[in-house]
Amino acid sequence: MQAQSHRLFRIALLIGVASSLGCAGGALAQAPNRTVEGRVDRLEQEMRAVQRKVFPTGAGQVVAPEVGPATPTPSVQVGSPASSPVADLTARVSAIEAQLARLTGQVEENGHRIKQLEEGFARLSAPPAEPAGIAAPTAAAPDPVAAAPAPVAAPATRTSPAAPPSTRPSPAATGASLVARNEQVAAVERPSTGNAALDGYTYGFRLWSAKFYPEAQAQLQSTLEKYPNDSSASRTANLLGRAYLDDKKPSMAAKVLYENYRARPKGDRAAESLAWVGESLIQLNRLKDACLAYDELADVFGATMPANVRDMMAKGRVRAKCGA
Repeated sequence: MQAQSHRLFRIALLIGVASSLGCAGGALAQAPNRTVEGRVDRLEQEMRAVQRKVFPTGAGQVVAPEVGPATPTPSVQVGSPASSPVADLTARVSAIEAQLARLTGQVEENGHRIKQLEEGFARLSAPPAEPAGIAAPTAAAPDPVAAAPAPVAAPATRTSPAAPPSTRPSPAATGASLVARNEQVAAVERPSTGNAALDGYTYGFRLWSAKFYPEAQAQLQSTLEKYPNDSSASRTANLLGRAYLDDKKPSMAAKVLYENYRARPKGDRAAESLAWVGESLIQLNRLKDACLAYDELADVFGATMPANVRDMMAKGRVRAKCGA
C-alpha cells in the first residue's frame, strides 16, 4: 500500500513537471511565431511593391517564386533529435528574404538598362545636322565704310555756302511714279487655267520677267505658302530665290534657294537652286562656302545634272577660285 502511494506520487510529480514544461515550451514557441509573422507581413508588402514595379499595368500578373516547397526530409529513427517547425519556418523566411533582395536588385538593374536603351534610341532618332558651310547664310552686315557719314569740311569763311539743290523727288512726282508703276503691274496678265498653284507661279514669272521684283516676290511667296507640296513648288521657290538675287538681295536669295534644295531634294529645280546658292554666296564674297555648295551639287547630282546647271557650276568654280 505504501509502495503504491509512492508510485502515484511519482506519476503525479511527472505529470506536473510535464505540464509545466509544456506551458514553457508553448510560451517559447509563441514569441518566435510572432517574429516570423511580422517578417512574413513585411515580405508580402515588399513583394507587392516589386510586382508593381515589374508589372505596372497590373493585369494580375505575378512572379513565380524561385524558392519551392521544401523537399521532404528523410525519416529519422525514433529517438534522434529533430528541428522544431518554428526553426524550419524561420529558415524558409530567410531564404525568401534573400531571393527578394536579389529580385529587387535585378529590377533596378533592368530599369537602368532600359533607360540607357531609350537614350540611345533618342540619339539615333535625332535628325542629321546640315552640312557645314551650306546652311542658309544670315544677312550680310552693312559695309562700315559705306555706312559711315562723310566728314564735313570746315568753311573757309564765315559766310554760309549756298544750299545745294535738293535731289529728293517731290511728293507729286513720287505719287505719279507709284500710280504709273501700279498701272504697269496691273497690265501684267493673270493666268486662269483652273490650277491655282500653277497659275500663281506663272503670274509670278510674268512679274519677274517684267522686272517687277518686289511684286514677283510677294506673289511667289504667297503661292509657295498656300501650295508647299504641289508639283510646281520647286519651280516657285527657285524663282523666288532668283527674284531676290535680281533685286540685289543675295542673302535672302541664298536662304530661300538652299531651303528649296533641302526641303525638295527630288524637285525639278533642286540642282538649279543649289547652283544659284553658289552664285549668291559669291556675291556675298563667301567664296569658300560657294565652293562647298558646288561640291555638294557635284556629289548629289553628278551625271544627272542638267547641262545648263553643269555649265553654271563650272563658271562658278572659276570665279570662286575653288581648288586654287
